[in-house]
Amino acid sequence: YISSLWQQAHRQCIFSCMGQATLRQLETKRRLRVAGLMSGTSADGVDVAIVDIAPEGCRLKAFHTYAYPNALKRQVLDACSPSTSSVDLICRLNFALGELFAAAVVRLARQSRIPLRSIDLIASHGQTIHHLPPRKHKSGSTLQIGEPCVIAERTGITTVADFRPRDIAAGGQGAPLVPFADHALFTHPRLNRVLCNIGGIANITFLRAAGRLEEVIAFDTGPGNMIMDALITGITNGRRHYDNGGRLASKGVANAPVLRDLLKHPYLRRPAPKTTGREEFGADFAAGLHERCRQLALAPEDVMATACAFTAKTIELGCRALKRPIDEMILCGGGSRNHHLVGLLRRELAPTRVLVMDDLGLNADAKEAVSFAILGERTIRGMASNTPSATGANRPVVLGKIVPGR
Repeated sequence: YISSLWQQAHRQCIFSCMGQATLRQLETKRRLRVAGLMSGTSADGVDVAIVDIAPEGCRLKAFHTYAYPNALKRQVLDACSPSTSSVDLICRLNFALGELFAAAVVRLARQSRIPLRSIDLIASHGQTIHHLPPRKHKSGSTLQIGEPCVIAERTGITTVADFRPRDIAAGGQGAPLVPFADHALFTHPRLNRVLCNIGGIANITFLRAAGRLEEVIAFDTGPGNMIMDALITGITNGRRHYDNGGRLASKGVANAPVLRDLLKHPYLRRPAPKTTGREEFGADFAAGLHERCRQLALAPEDVMATACAFTAKTIELGCRALKRPIDEMILCGGGSRNHHLVGLLRRELAPTRVLVMDDLGLNADAKEAVSFAILGERTIRGMASNTPSATGANRPVVLGKIVPGR
């Protein structure tokens, strides 16, 4: 019996050493091919970007967004709300999303004719279910699901996941985390830039011309597409889940009294660093807005115009709060495809030049997945990648947890 236990322990030690050897090989490899996975607060699907990362820069090899099946999306959104969530739902979804994320990597590699074995690392943000940043004397917490053990097991590729908790443990908000990648990719020698990602929530990153990472300022400005998506889903009885190109909003007029009241939300007056999510601008907020618009007998196009104007105005207020000149704003995320929203931002922020990231040669939809590929590469090399000036953390820390591949 004792001999059997010793043999088992010996095998475990060998396997552990094999895992450590794999990690050491990745850590010392000059160029890494990383698959970055991102699923945002809109819960539309998973973005997959395959990126080659080397000291001289990174190159996007392939990208695609794989939509969640409608039933799965409903379950994810149910899991995000305390009134509809349950422990068993979150438990099941954690593994179901792990399977979906793994399948997405395999599928993109096959479609792009990239050998799966050539991918060194997977970096998965996961699906945020709940995010509670620290408030005054209350400690924060956050939960992203999409089990990385399943991803590593199905693909055979070492996987880094669960990036946000370490920053919160170090006293930060756990978000935003992409400013590290923003600084690496978009700092300009002469121009002050703002990177604005408009997903379910909108966030901005200020990059001073030729600035250092320690000078980066970043925070969530408020809702991005979240409220607009919820409203049009309700208006169309589920036939549409987003206002394609902002077409409906462009036909309406924002209701000034409603917009004025929306802009009184306390989050907008909160100083940075700050983050937000469905907890403040989710289903309950959207339902309250929808009911008020119904009582005022607003036309659907005016409802959407009001919601779109709210997003634009909160982004503009965030930029004004920087109290720094901005030469360029670069938009990415799903909201950058909303032409009405982009037009409002150009008007609100004039004379600042407002661009969509595609104008710079990077797919605006891919930017978040590419960013987490970069963060995963830093983690596997044992290097910090949070930005304390943005998250409020006490110090730079290495983010994420590593699950060795086969």
